[in-house]
Amino acid sequence: MGEAHYDLGNDFYASMLDSRMTYTCGYWKNAQTLEEAQTAKLDLICQKIGLKPGMRVLDIGCGWGSFMSYAAEHYDVECVGVTISKEQTAWAKKQYPHLPLEFRLQDYREINEEFDRIVSIGMFEHVGHKNHREFMEVANRCLKENGLFLLHTIGKNKRNSTTDPWIDKYIFPNGDLPSIGQIGDAIDDLFVMEDLHNFGPDYDKTLMAWHENFEKAWPQFKAQLGERFYRMWRYYLLSCAGAFRARDIQLWQWVLSKNGTQDTYPRVS
Repeated sequence: MGEAHYDLGNDFYASMLDSRMTYTCGYWKNAQTLEEAQTAKLDLICQKIGLKPGMRVLDIGCGWGSFMSYAAEHYDVECVGVTISKEQTAWAKKQYPHLPLEFRLQDYREINEEFDRIVSIGMFEHVGHKNHREFMEVANRCLKENGLFLLHTIGKNKRNSTTDPWIDKYIFPNGDLPSIGQIGDAIDDLFVMEDLHNFGPDYDKTLMAWHENFEKAWPQFKAQLGERFYRMWRYYLLSCAGAFRARDIQLWQWVLSKNGTQDTYPRVS
């Protein structure tokens, strides 16, 4: 289902997102602009997983490579990213030929090699609760014994709730937000939870920034995408912002280790 949403066109997303094409929640603690919030989020992740020069990092659901490019440029690491979007893969390969990055158009379940660190930023929402355990087993298999895994995901407050039917039909077919309990079930006996950070209200600000950019850029896409798409996309962005503002849905970052860290995990926020 990812192809339909993410292959709308790189030009469209470039007009709505920040310069690195980061299509996940920004971190607005000390930020005033979307660009600052996304940079802060990327750096927060790098700090949380303790990146060091020379490390090899896996990004499950790498999008347009925003995290990978930032980590390689600022922390001197090598990254492998997987996505099922042809548009994202083509754009990222063209954008970052000068960095030690490998973009793979493949299913994450096919990966069978070890990494010092793993991240998955805004992809777990598409896995589905029936596949949560398999996802975590893949991450466990691919993470070195002393490694760290950061999971960045939207989450819901109630386990047995269903996806909004309109969002499921028109925006994210088969999307499935996890609850804290479902993630807990999925990591049972696979990972130790070192840290859990909720900054759900920041997604309200992120979505409103995307909406502002979308409105400004719409005249150049009006003929191509049409009025029906405009109404749908506007409703998508604003209704999701409202859901985060009402605290009906959350944004979590989980830091996981395989056997627990030797010292108390240093909380970064």
